[in-house]
Amino acid sequence: MAKTDNSNREVTISDIARELSVSKSTVSRALQGHHSIGDITKQAVRELAAKYNYHPNAIASSLFKKSTKTIGVIVPILSHYFFSTAIAGIEELAYKSGYKVIICQSNESYEREVDITRTLLSAKVDGLIVSVSRKTEDMEHFNLFLKKNIPVIFFDRLPDGIESSSVSVDDFSGAYKIVEHLIQQGYRRIAHFTGPQNVTNAQNRIRGYIKALTDYQLPIEEELIIECGFERSHGIETAENLLASSIELPEAIFAVCDPVAIGLMLTLKKHGLKIPQDVAVAGFNDDPTATVIDPPLTTVIQPAFEMGVSAVEILLDQINGNVKSIVKNVHSTDLQIRKSSIKS
Repeated sequence: MAKTDNSNREVTISDIARELSVSKSTVSRALQGHHSIGDITKQAVRELAAKYNYHPNAIASSLFKKSTKTIGVIVPILSHYFFSTAIAGIEELAYKSGYKVIICQSNESYEREVDITRTLLSAKVDGLIVSVSRKTEDMEHFNLFLKKNIPVIFFDRLPDGIESSSVSVDDFSGAYKIVEHLIQQGYRRIAHFTGPQNVTNAQNRIRGYIKALTDYQLPIEEELIIECGFERSHGIETAENLLASSIELPEAIFAVCDPVAIGLMLTLKKHGLKIPQDVAVAGFNDDPTATVIDPPLTTVIQPAFEMGVSAVEILLDQINGNVKSIVKNVHSTDLQIRKSSIKS
């Protein structure tokens, strides 16, 4: 057999078929336990496959069936608690439904995100679940999937300029509730470290912030709305710039997400400022670090695991043709009040 001629070459289904003098389709059906193949042939095929450590090429087989049973997932930062928890939800339902998941990280890079989508398109994934990078503005790389009728589900960070199904939380309501809490604690000059405005969750959180101030007849001070990223380092950098500026220190700061809030808190403490006595701080996500930092961080709870499950549910419905229209699944949030915002 060819295996003995070149021990580095993997045995193929053709090799097994040739050695047993049967067709490739017979070998394939035998390995699948198909009822049309006799028990003796099944046993002979399985024994030879075991002898040569042959495993069927699942990708090749699935391509023949026009389905790879794989889902591509792209997130900005794998180390974020929110994204890792959402991925757990994605994998949970995908696995139960017979799908494998290819997980990729854009690392907040538009160029890397584009490269990843090309790779996943070449891999013939059945669908895509994406949270876009903070630098993504052009959506053409996602439109390539939609043009090929490959469903794309966006979650958490929803981009502008593309019509596709999505899973998110009510960012507006969550932001409104947390700013309202700060106001009810007696804070009047409340700053917002907002996320990039090309991402809808950042847009909706700033809208909630502005609406709460407006409803309580507090002024909107443009200098207190400061754009940054989503990382702890962005919270540190933005806080340092604020402290070095001529802007009067606000009484409270609502950060777009917990990593930014935690970077902010570390910077305030480094400069000798007390939380919440000098500046109150609130975040968004309920990262586990929020409970262990001193003081514990007031934040908004996002149901990350459930959002991951919802994304797969919508995706599988669209893959199977059960739902052809665009679906917008919006989860509610809960306010988690801790010591970082409570006035003495």
